[in-house]
Amino acid sequence: MALDFRQTGPTVPRMILGNRLRALREAQRITGADAGREIRASHSKISRLEMGRIGFKHRDVDDLLTLYGVYDTAERATLQALVRESNSQGWWNFYHDVVPSWLHMYLGLEQAATVIRGYELQFVPGLLQTEDYARAVIGLDPDTPERRERKVQLRMARQHVLHRDRPPTLWVIVDEAALRRSMGGRALMRGQLTHLIEATRMPHVTVQVVPFAAGAHSAIAGPVTVLRPPGGELPDVVYLEQLTGGAYPDKPSEAEQYRHVMNRLAVEALPPEETERFLWEALREL
Repeated sequence: MALDFRQTGPTVPRMILGNRLRALREAQRITGADAGREIRASHSKISRLEMGRIGFKHRDVDDLLTLYGVYDTAERATLQALVRESNSQGWWNFYHDVVPSWLHMYLGLEQAATVIRGYELQFVPGLLQTEDYARAVIGLDPDTPERRERKVQLRMARQHVLHRDRPPTLWVIVDEAALRRSMGGRALMRGQLTHLIEATRMPHVTVQVVPFAAGAHSAIAGPVTVLRPPGGELPDVVYLEQLTGGAYPDKPSEAEQYRHVMNRLAVEALPPEETERFLWEALREL
């Protein structure tokens, strides 16, 4: 399936191009330091480019392709087209005033991913929040009312990904604490729980709850999201949301560890059919 980068933004083109350049460099047994010198840059910049963390310059890619012995006109044209896409802007650039630099990569992956798996400890996952619930959560942010409202609009716009023609598979595991914590009153939480129940009926959405009765579990330290880029060639990306930023562990062993955590959580959590019954019971108790 061809990707529409107008929807997914620059993140995936950067990852595809970086992955291809790494393969070409390693095939020629050229070090990152030598590649960096070729484009008048450091080894660390080559590393960031190959991981898809930053955009590319046409001149740098031209020089690297020559260094790597790539002279085929068609391949060079294809990779230069990816350079253009890697410097494009995602639709969320409209909200650039409230999107920190570390979040751009996540937003691009969220819009392009074929599978999104996540665990949330404190809050209902962002893609499944009602507008009122999102406004209550974002209201905890010490920001101006105008900027907080912009963040609410961005969160609602992100949810369109679940309603497009080919939506990603969304599989979320939510701690019971997130469902029991009132974020703005009884009516608001009833609306949010009803929305979650409706989401469980979407064919591409799976929701599981980890009840208090499960005790300590493998992801009790905090939220985790694992995103699978399209195409089958790029590795899964792990995103760890933090108080003042986000982290992307990039070592294969780290990614594998978080995938293992998510697999264990899926076993420790209530199965989807029991989760729906749990949500109905929580709704009746409000």
